Amino acid sequence: MKLFIDTAAIEEIREAASWGVIDGVTTNPSLVAKTGRSLEEALTDILEIVDGPISAEVVSTEADGMIEEGRRLARIHPNVVVKIPMIEEGLKAIRALADEDISVNTTLIFQPAQGLLAAKAGATYLSPFVGRLDDIGEDGMAMVHSLIDMLENYDYPAQVLVASVRNPGHVISAAEMGADVATCPMSVLRQIMKHPLTDIGLEKFLADYNKSR
Repeated sequence: MKLFIDTAAIEEIREAASWGVIDGVTTNPSLVAKTGRSLEEALTDILEIVDGPISAEVVSTEADGMIEEGRRLARIHPNVVVKIPMIEEGLKAIRALADEDISVNTTLIFQPAQGLLAAKAGATYLSPFVGRLDDIGEDGMAMVHSLIDMLENYDYPAQVLVASVRNPGHVISAAEMGADVATCPMSVLRQIMKHPLTDIGLEKFLADYNKSR
């Protein structure tokens, strides 16, 4: 399973990339706005750090606007993936961009049939938002499982990109289910690598080493 970092903060991306485990980056208008920079400026810096898929979201809600934005974003770099919401106009844009060999990440998927529609329209990535489903009392990872099972019956090339990840459990479940990608905020990436017994074990080893000197 690939791991993406879900942020537009350059220092977070640089730090996570230094660990050697980051395969790509996902951004959205909210994350970019937090940086106080334009999307193009943020993408330029991100592309210098991570050699992998970089998702950048359109802000238009009509197909023609999404297509125009998508083409503009795709021209920035071959690694840019155009992020399009799972709405009726979005499906039109996904098909048009896919026909031009532009990679698309369909965002804001909350039930398996939405993912199926996006896959049929030609999306490269399908982004189910598991944390937001959990927030309203639904089982986000169960939805991902259904989506993966559904897609295994067919030959759509779309990859399942688990998004709105809130904790290491989401990442573990995604890997167990065979999801293609999980995109995580920096806080979750740090949680994944941490365990109190690791810290205790390291402290003990170092203490014993210092005693023997």
